[in-house]
Amino acid sequence: MRKLFGTDGIRAVAGEAPLDAKTVHAVGVALARKLAEAGRPVRVVLGMDTRESGPWITSTLIGGLREGGAEAEFAGVITTPAIAFLAKKHGFSAGVVISASHNPWQDNGIKVFGGDGYKLPDEVELEIEREIERVLATDVEVREQRSDLPPVNEKFRREYVQFLLSAVPGISLDNRCVVIDCANGAASTIAPQLFESLQGTVEVTHASPDGRNINANCGALHPEVVAQEVKKLGASLGFTFDGDADRALFADEHGNVVNGDAVMLACARDLQARGELANDVVVATTMSNMGFEAALKRSGISMLRAPVGDKYVLEEMRKSGASLGGEQSGHILFPARATTGDGLLTALVVLDVVHRSGKTLSELIADLKSYPQVIVNVKVREKRPLDSIPSVVSAIRTAEDELKDSGRVVIRYSGTEALARVMIEAESEAAMRRHADAIADAIRAELGI
Repeated sequence: MRKLFGTDGIRAVAGEAPLDAKTVHAVGVALARKLAEAGRPVRVVLGMDTRESGPWITSTLIGGLREGGAEAEFAGVITTPAIAFLAKKHGFSAGVVISASHNPWQDNGIKVFGGDGYKLPDEVELEIEREIERVLATDVEVREQRSDLPPVNEKFRREYVQFLLSAVPGISLDNRCVVIDCANGAASTIAPQLFESLQGTVEVTHASPDGRNINANCGALHPEVVAQEVKKLGASLGFTFDGDADRALFADEHGNVVNGDAVMLACARDLQARGELANDVVVATTMSNMGFEAALKRSGISMLRAPVGDKYVLEEMRKSGASLGGEQSGHILFPARATTGDGLLTALVVLDVVHRSGKTLSELIADLKSYPQVIVNVKVREKRPLDSIPSVVSAIRTAEDELKDSGRVVIRYSGTEALARVMIEAESEAAMRRHADAIADAIRAELGI
């Protein structure tokens, strides 16, 4: 079982294990050694988001990579999907992003893509973890934080922008006004340039990162912010990204928040109409709403559910041959266009669907009637198996027995934070909240901080 890698790489408070300088250096050494097993020279491209810890983590990791025999090139502040694109385009052995995505600025992380542009399988991450342990066991020197970054290769960002535009040819704002919330993150370096070339009015917000304001009351964690701005300006659409811009949420022309389920519904119907929705199937996760599944069914589209995490959605898509998948949180996968979830690409695709349909976003998803859904996050001191705690099992069973076919219960640990997530979906909002609170209270009593 993996100890360092979660559902989206290694993530922790910057400066604390496993993101202390010594372990970060060991990650670089271990990754270089693992990549060298292929028998070819090891070249790695790295990028980071806007957190103040990004430079020293990146520099320390590069030091480890070089000690392990790898060459490293630096793309600077850039989005996570851009690194996946660059790794594949230029034949790098791997791509690495220093980012904690939607987490607060104090956190950071290390995400690794293979040379094919895809996230590493769990078993490969486990092998890297074992090598990290060997490095740490033999290298007892405590590494100081480094800050000497290599020069930024400026062409990388230009290539990524050109890729996005070529992935959705003929895209245009049609003189619309759109609002873009960059979350003071990696999108700040790309989104303004990208959208201002599309023949419309672009209002850019939260694109002034200072190292500590990433995701702070903005971005995909707070989609109501861009929704309010759309309503205030009378704009046609709003886009909002997370810290590393691998996901996006939206606001329609009325200032209503539009989540990943609704985006997938609009895109699925568009692909189906053009004969490009493979097997008439969409892959979502256990968190996607039952109302989304019902709306797909009305269009003759079936839905498969994967565990939470876009890498697991992609695994299920490969098994089923699906051409569309994603998460309610805004990770949307278009495998014909890109190897990983990409918020900027998703925004362009949605623009394209709106452009070609001649409809507004709200019209495209008007029949989506979501069941009431609540998610309660419980901070935990440990991630003990929930099915081993009688009080939690009893609370879950009570909810499932009462809700039956009129709701769902999904309880899981976060793969990136010390949280248990309690999700209840039901026709009755009162029942939904009652059961969510009961299960959360049971978890809190046993494992709460």
